Amino acid sequence: MTDQTISAHIETDRPLWPALFRGFRRKCPNCGEGEVLHSFLKVNDNCSICDEDFHHHRADDGPAYLTILIVGHLMAPLLLIVFEAFRPDPLVLFAIFAIGCLVLSLYLLPRLKGAVVAFQWARRMNGFGGSD
Repeated sequence: MTDQTISAHIETDRPLWPALFRGFRRKCPNCGEGEVLHSFLKVNDNCSICDEDFHHHRADDGPAYLTILIVGHLMAPLLLIVFEAFRPDPLVLFAIFAIGCLVLSLYLLPRLKGAVVAFQWARRMNGFGGSD
């Protein structure tokens, strides 16, 4: 293969940061208008506005891992600070932090899934390790 043939096959990446921001908002990483997800965590087959394909993007366990990582790193130090500063009853402490972890997890999970799909879209990954 010549250099021209090789360079013809290489596609440039799409802008990453705008795509991640749109994906975190659960919007299409291409147009920023259409929805990426439906029914909480299901990826749409395509964008209803610009018709960008999403059926081949698979986020798998990435969003769940990132959610656990973020929630754990936020709530564990906060739990220690609240316990040391106020010494609340253990059941009160458990109830407050269990609800806090649940709410934060439910808030972050679809947003991180949108961001992972947007990352795959920006890097032209098709969810199976290859490119489009």
